[in-house]
Amino acid sequence: MTVQPLVQPDPRRWKALALLCGAFFMVILDTAIVVVALPSIQTDLGFSPSDLQWVLSAYALTFGGLLLLGGRAADLLGRRRVFMAGLAFFTLASLLCGLAWSPETLIGFRAIQGVGAAVMAPTALSILMTTFEEGPERNKALGVWGSLGGIGGTAGWLIGGPLTDLSWEWIFFLNVPIGTVALILAPRLLRDSRGSDERRAYDPLGAMTVTASIGLLVYALVEAPEVGWSNVQTVTLLAASAALMALFAFIESRTAAPLLPLRFLRSRTRVGANAVMLLFSTVAFGMPFLLTLYAQQVLGYSPVEFGLTSVVFPVAAAIGAISGQGLVLRVGFRPIAMVGLVLLGVGSLYMTQVSVDGTYFDDIFLGLLLCGLGVGFTFVTVSIAALAGVPEHQAGLASGLSNTTFQIGAALGTAVVSTVAVSRTTDVMAAGGDQLFALTEGFQSGFAACIALAALGGLVALMTLGGGSAGREAVPVEVRRDQAAEGRQVVAALLDDDGRQVRPTQDQPC
Repeated sequence: MTVQPLVQPDPRRWKALALLCGAFFMVILDTAIVVVALPSIQTDLGFSPSDLQWVLSAYALTFGGLLLLGGRAADLLGRRRVFMAGLAFFTLASLLCGLAWSPETLIGFRAIQGVGAAVMAPTALSILMTTFEEGPERNKALGVWGSLGGIGGTAGWLIGGPLTDLSWEWIFFLNVPIGTVALILAPRLLRDSRGSDERRAYDPLGAMTVTASIGLLVYALVEAPEVGWSNVQTVTLLAASAALMALFAFIESRTAAPLLPLRFLRSRTRVGANAVMLLFSTVAFGMPFLLTLYAQQVLGYSPVEFGLTSVVFPVAAAIGAISGQGLVLRVGFRPIAMVGLVLLGVGSLYMTQVSVDGTYFDDIFLGLLLCGLGVGFTFVTVSIAALAGVPEHQAGLASGLSNTTFQIGAALGTAVVSTVAVSRTTDVMAAGGDQLFALTEGFQSGFAACIALAALGGLVALMTLGGGSAGREAVPVEVRRDQAAEGRQVVAALLDDDGRQVRPTQDQPC
């Protein structure tokens, strides 16, 4: 067995992780913090109630629609370069959002901010993927990455209130110094990389069709709770999205340099991980959305009070993510993902008993704790599974696909649970129930929808993620070449379909 000299790990990798997680934290924080400031934005800029949602929707459309393209651009153009471009876009757009003088300008700048996030988020994850070798180190990095996501959401609730009291513009200005520091540090801490065997060829037609398809899908999901799922607009948008996605698949099967090579989807584990990611994020976003409204509209919590009492959620998510990454290599993808989804389902089940005169410890605390653990376990597991066995030159593609399914799931989950809750509330009020009772009944039904979504995610995980002792097939990571051109090769840790490490044998090169 010939032994090749190994490339030494980058000594800056943990500092690079801190930078990448800071960028991811900024994206997640921005999504949550804007929700808190919406009433103040409406008053100061004169938004109509029907147009106010576009402060969120404009960002969601460009963010969700361009994620796959942003991740692939990193593979082709260089990851550090693309990351810095996305970060600069996001930072500049944040400044412009804070300076917005009308509803139209704020919506436009939010769309630009979404473009920056769509480039920055998948590229950051692909840099993480190429900085840390597949196996324990990458799992630890993904555990930190996942825990920061949960903390970012709750931090938005915590600091959004005080900043909004100062001036809503500061929720956007906050990103400017953070982004500026990250831009200064990026060239010092991040190694630029691009697949050495990747052809500098592009797929503009595929990029346009998939971006339009995802954009129409996100727009349909955002508008559906308002106009109705059976409305002509919703049905037409969903049909157009499906048709464009079919056209995209046809284009990818014919073009010489596809944006998403169809062979990339031949891995059952990879496809299953992204499917579970989509369903998981419906609950991960839908449950907090409902709980925020219940706490503030029924129990009378202020945004700051709710943020303070919700700290248990990100703490539990961090514990789940850090614990989950260590367990994946021992017991495999399927058991840990199933545990996480069961915890999400049980936590949602607990919150179906929320009441008009509820209290924090009786109605909220245990549900937040269980769902937080579930978020941590599931997110880190499906992230590892979605990236397992991916060659370096497709790291951005894998990261973009994972981020896309996550964002589509977020839009779908919010749309589904809000539709269920509003429908139930309307029925109860029509039957003569008072407003608080009707709202509570609606939230209970929304939490029941979260149970169904978690159960569906568990079923997909059971069917697609490896977990049995039979039929394991080792999936080696493609040989990675050192970019210094010495011709040295390194083979990353092997993962089987169950996520366990496979040690090289006498028949395997190492």
